Amino acid sequence: MLHWIQYIKGYVSIKVWGYSTERFLNLCGNHDILVWDIENHGDYYTMKVSVKGFFELKSLLRKTGTRASVLRRYGLPFFVPKMRKRKIFVIGLLVCLLFWIFTGFYIWDIKIEGNYSLTEDVLMDYLDSQGVHTAMKKKDLQIEELEMQLREEYDIITWASLRVDGTTLVIQIRENELPNNDYSGQTETDAAEPENDAGSGKDIVAAKDGVIVYMITRKGVPQVAVGDTVEKGQILVSGAVPVYNEDATVRRYQYYEADADIMITYEKSISVQRQTAWQEKEYSGREKKILLLGFQDKEWNLSAGKVGYETYDVSGEKKQVQLLDHLFLPVFYGVKYAREYSYVPKTHTEEEMQQIMEEEWNKILQTLDEKGVQIIEKNVTINKNREFWVLNARMQLMEEAIQTVPNTTEQVPVTESEEEVLTE
Repeated sequence: MLHWIQYIKGYVSIKVWGYSTERFLNLCGNHDILVWDIENHGDYYTMKVSVKGFFELKSLLRKTGTRASVLRRYGLPFFVPKMRKRKIFVIGLLVCLLFWIFTGFYIWDIKIEGNYSLTEDVLMDYLDSQGVHTAMKKKDLQIEELEMQLREEYDIITWASLRVDGTTLVIQIRENELPNNDYSGQTETDAAEPENDAGSGKDIVAAKDGVIVYMITRKGVPQVAVGDTVEKGQILVSGAVPVYNEDATVRRYQYYEADADIMITYEKSISVQRQTAWQEKEYSGREKKILLLGFQDKEWNLSAGKVGYETYDVSGEKKQVQLLDHLFLPVFYGVKYAREYSYVPKTHTEEEMQQIMEEEWNKILQTLDEKGVQIIEKNVTINKNREFWVLNARMQLMEEAIQTVPNTTEQVPVTESEEEVLTE
């Protein structure tokens, strides 16, 4: 605290030498003139004294036969006059200070920690839909409400904590390690309980046109059998299970979520065409360096002149200005490089075209495998000429091409006699 008071009032570092420097120091104490940081250099002393105390030394120097000279000046009384000559610097300093204070009221970075199953893109999209994004005001952030919304929106999130660290919003979450059906609160017995309301059950319908080749029903009423030809959207297993009267008429329906393993075969044709001629990028070695500066979503090129190349690629990087560990400013800087290139026409050899078509066929197989589709039969041909190679594939496929939809079976109306029995 004393240092700041001395800086505000101003002080000087002086050199004292002469006949009786020790007596001079004693007189400073007797006259309540504060001197500090006294150092003995043999022939002279150095010390610091306040500006007011320095002007009171004149009589003491005369009495003791000593002399003094100023080595260095410190404090606002000496700093302010210098700054009067540097108005642009002072204005720039004040603008930077105000800009720093202003940006401190906003969120400029969002950091998510603890997510494994949920990707950062998914969470960022959800935050954006809730109005949480960079460049938003801190006061508009409802932390407790957002924590609750995250837990309600995603069942896998068991704990969420949000905090503002500088200009960074830090989101920490904890995910349940069990799959959804293990912590949903529904047991196997509960899942088997029928629903009584119409439309609460689920039907299994065909997702493609084809032929049923395998079918095992665990819950629900089968509407088709193995060997039947079905169309897309046709009900395969109904979730409305009828309860019959003694006369074999339907008394009512019990609604379940239908469950079955069903495999459907169908035919599919795929055609892939590739050209033998192609164009290769050939870089000339010339490039132009472009400095860039950005603010929020805007970006400006600082390099003079335009890129004089007809065709060119642009690559580079930019960084966000960071003052402290978690204090980011909405200012970006970086550099880009424009590299000139031209297209050179070339033609694939027969070996290259053969490899290209094999890669295309492998991509088809990989896509089918990822979807769980099995190939029963296939007929693959390649037609080629000087300009094109065409791969034609005709396949017999098998997959569990089904989907679940709400049941639309209406409940049987209650008769008057049944209503009287229920009333009694």
